[in-house]
Amino acid sequence: MKQSMDQATASRLRQCGWLDFDTLWALDLPVVDEPNTDRGGWSSVSRLTVDGQPYFLKRQRDHLTRSLRAPFGEPTFAREWRNINRFQRCGIPALRAGYFAQRGRQAMLLTYALSDWQDLAHWQQRWPQLPEPVRSGVLAACGRLLQQLHQQGLVHGCCYPKHIFLRAQGDGLEACFIDLENARRALWGDHDRLRDLEPLLRRSAPAWGEGEAAQLLESYTPDPVTQLTWLQRIAGRSRRKAQR
Repeated sequence: MKQSMDQATASRLRQCGWLDFDTLWALDLPVVDEPNTDRGGWSSVSRLTVDGQPYFLKRQRDHLTRSLRAPFGEPTFAREWRNINRFQRCGIPALRAGYFAQRGRQAMLLTYALSDWQDLAHWQQRWPQLPEPVRSGVLAACGRLLQQLHQQGLVHGCCYPKHIFLRAQGDGLEACFIDLENARRALWGDHDRLRDLEPLLRRSAPAWGEGEAAQLLESYTPDPVTQLTWLQRIAGRSRRKAQR
């Protein structure tokens, strides 16, 4: 069995008597959403508080992904666990994991809850009511986050508003990623980066328009010519998607 945990989580689990795989696996907890069954197995997410610390406990069985690294398949949480560690090494703001364990085709991932954060979709629901400095702060934080990601030669792979979380920090806002299952190296350069930028902006409509897209790109890249090129490429990909 593969298992890894940080010291703080290990201490909390030990105090609660939940340190072994079978005990955590057997916990009877309500799920946050309907279990995911699109890969032939199942995968679920539940809230769990351990010694006062809120977490999300993710459990799955036979929910596999295949790659060159694992041609016969491995639990998707194994890949997410590696990506969480990769983002941490690269200094890219993202959710934190406290525990991971894999036993055959079963896997569990315990991540720290982002208790004082809200996803981008939440901010967009209130967009017209937000003060202009807050709107600018949201756009700048999202642009900087994507810049950090792409400068490290990585792509998120599923960059939707529900996968970017923000919170107030000092006089501005900071952002981080969740759901790193599909994150990977940007093997195809700008083509891959476009596949992060375009879905985020397309799924942000109608809360955001061209003005917001331009403002986000100002934080993503300082060069006005490059900003315009990205706007044109994003618009072109969106048109192609709409025609399918």
